[in-house]
Amino acid sequence: MRLMVFYDLPVVTKENRRTYARFHKFLLRDGYDMIQYSIYARICNGQDAVNKHAARLSAHLPPEGCVRCMQVTEKQFTHMQVLVGPKTMKEDPKIAGQLAFF
Repeated sequence: MRLMVFYDLPVVTKENRRTYARFHKFLLRDGYDMIQYSIYARICNGQDAVNKHAARLSAHLPPEGCVRCMQVTEKQFTHMQVLVGPKTMKEDPKIAGQLAFF
């Protein structure tokens, strides 16, 4: 399974930018990979892991902006169509299968 996070945060003030940076760094430290700008995903081994990481995400939400998450299966993720631009190596289902073992 994959947990995908979509976000749009304000970056008008210095405090907004600091909050954005903290949230972005949290996503990277928690194992999320960038799919495209402001869209991140991480591999989860089962529903328990999805629930755990959704709770961690909720605990680190910024006070302003828009943050959404969506759970998708590997089959759904691999059927995602890339309309413009190349697929990244992290989107390759063979690589994802290998990453899920660790």
